[in-house]
Amino acid sequence: MVKSVSNYIRKQRLLCLMENQTRNKVYFHYNHTDSCKFARWTARESFEFMYGRPWQPVLDFYSNLVNRRVSLLNLFGTQTDFFLGDSKLPEDSDRTELESVTTEYRSGKWARITYKIVLSYHGGSFEGWQKQPGLNTVQGLMEMSLGRFVDENKAQLLKNKCKPLEGCAFVAGRTDKGVSALQQVCSFYTWKTDVKPHEIEDAINNVAPGNLRAISVSKVSRAFHPNFSAKWRRYFYIFPINDGEDVEQNSESVNNLKTYSSNEYYSEKGNGCGGEIDEENVQNLTKSDEDDLEVGKKPRSFSVCRVNQLLIQLEGKLLSYKIFARDTKASRNIGPPTECFVYHARATEARLPCLTGEGTKKVMCVELVANRFLRKMVRVIVATSIREAAAGAEADALLKLMDATCRRATAPPAPPDGLCLVDVGYNEFDPKNCLIS
Repeated sequence: MVKSVSNYIRKQRLLCLMENQTRNKVYFHYNHTDSCKFARWTARESFEFMYGRPWQPVLDFYSNLVNRRVSLLNLFGTQTDFFLGDSKLPEDSDRTELESVTTEYRSGKWARITYKIVLSYHGGSFEGWQKQPGLNTVQGLMEMSLGRFVDENKAQLLKNKCKPLEGCAFVAGRTDKGVSALQQVCSFYTWKTDVKPHEIEDAINNVAPGNLRAISVSKVSRAFHPNFSAKWRRYFYIFPINDGEDVEQNSESVNNLKTYSSNEYYSEKGNGCGGEIDEENVQNLTKSDEDDLEVGKKPRSFSVCRVNQLLIQLEGKLLSYKIFARDTKASRNIGPPTECFVYHARATEARLPCLTGEGTKKVMCVELVANRFLRKMVRVIVATSIREAAAGAEADALLKLMDATCRRATAPPAPPDGLCLVDVGYNEFDPKNCLIS
């Protein structure tokens, strides 16, 4: 009895402490030193701007895209020889040794057959790619549908371990909850020799009709790995523009920039430094109360052209993108694991088609192609580019952020609803094969 009362008192004290901490919370912001530092949104302001969008039309568009009712080309109102469209999505044009292999006269481990599976799925219908207990994930459904193609030895092994009969799927890149994919690539192997590619395709298409679709299934070399064999990935982000919102930098925004740059109230406000926060080096951080931020005076519009100018600076460079990553392991926060080579980075304005006859909606489209991407890297780049464009930053602002001392220098990740993994390449990237030039 005494012990239970003691536990109750301890819990009440803990609750009071938590309430006091919330009430007296201090907000930390990165201490930018450029001329537009006072026009730049804080993390909360950036978050509110990003999530205060009409995202449902974007989700509907991706759903129609997965079900082949529309094409990415419909965003631009043109038809080109781009690899997408309503026609069948082809395999890589140049068949390499990874794709031209025969398993005749092989035995033992060499008799293993590997299948390359190209998938399309609607991110809003799943809890991400990675399999998680009790959650509806793409990998979970994929492996469940592949269970019937597992060879006898593995089936018996799973039975002895009291595990469900499931296949094992490897993927080119795990997508987060809410992120769609148009040509995700995964692989599955088995020692079962009588499996037909179309049988695998039918099994996948029947597990979640309308949300998950197998585009193609083909036999490939045992050396093929959807992640390690890939040479580049392409992501596409659709950012909706609110009705009546002027995306070009207007005169009022320019005046606000001047006001913030010369505001004496902030002249020495951001020179403080903090200690260690969230295991990040927060040198150059400054703390301020939420009431001190004159949110209404900051620009609330941005130029798509300026976003494009910011992104172009990333092209053709091997850089460390650790500042633009989130939720990465400590071992992957420094050195080569953080380096990415961006082949293509562009933004443009487009019109989002609506099949319900409501006309089109104005959106900004961002296309990013790189040899690899860090966790949440695309979403952080999109959000930071919009923030910097609204603040009137210089064209090399994203490059300068590479030297920042902590990740608070960049904006919080943009919503996953706008992101789509378009395709994965296993040949050299062709700059001519892009949606946004």
